[in-house]
Amino acid sequence: MPLDVSTLVLISTCFFLVAVLYSSVGLGGASAYLAVMALFGFFSHEQMASTALVLNLLVAGAAWRAFWRAGHFSRQLLWPFLVASLPAAFIGGWMRVPPRAYSLLLAVVLLFAAWRLIFSSSRRAGEEFEKTPRLAAALPAGAGIGLLSGMVGIGGGIFLSPLLLLLRWAGPKRTAAVSAAFIWINSLAGITGRLAGGHFAWAGLELLIASTFAGGLLGSYLGARRLSGIFLRRLLGVVLFVAAVRLAQTIFFPS
Repeated sequence: MPLDVSTLVLISTCFFLVAVLYSSVGLGGASAYLAVMALFGFFSHEQMASTALVLNLLVAGAAWRAFWRAGHFSRQLLWPFLVASLPAAFIGGWMRVPPRAYSLLLAVVLLFAAWRLIFSSSRRAGEEFEKTPRLAAALPAGAGIGLLSGMVGIGGGIFLSPLLLLLRWAGPKRTAAVSAAFIWINSLAGITGRLAGGHFAWAGLELLIASTFAGGLLGSYLGARRLSGIFLRRLLGVVLFVAAVRLAQTIFFPS
């Protein structure tokens, strides 16, 4: 269904705000883009996943660059998760998920994202995080995150970042930097998988690209300079929760 100008501007504004909030903590925002598209209902599930992955490249790329330049990126922390995640994300993107199953997966992802944002840790940046993840833990975690991310159309940072923080494998800034890199590379793998599977369906809306990229640049700039967005993240978590509940209603109680 074609979008009228007012609706397109409204969605683009939502995407700009999402990009600012998510990139400030090293995330791409795919789960929130999916929530917005699900709420408006103008996109097919294949368009939703493909569009979210493309926007992830823009926002996570901006965040990765900003946090890297600020000195927070760690290749050593990234690679054990990434090496298992990449093939799994490609396979997840290549798989053709039925619409009902996709909606159910998306609802679960949105609920997890809402929980992550509402109850996110507020540890101080000065705390020490010295544990190094073992390969026996990092590899299966990376593979699981990659597979689910490719299937749903997200970069996986919404799962990786709480894992790094909760297990004390990294502090908040390093977590943001590593998550942004993880999201960017996984999103590219998911897009490649969708192209190979023949179900890449990019909506091709230039205004969405411009507004999202602008939000990613602004948010990543602020986030890399110690912006605390805990209240805004929790507010965004409430929005994701409402979207997940609405999506679940359409699955289990269709009109």
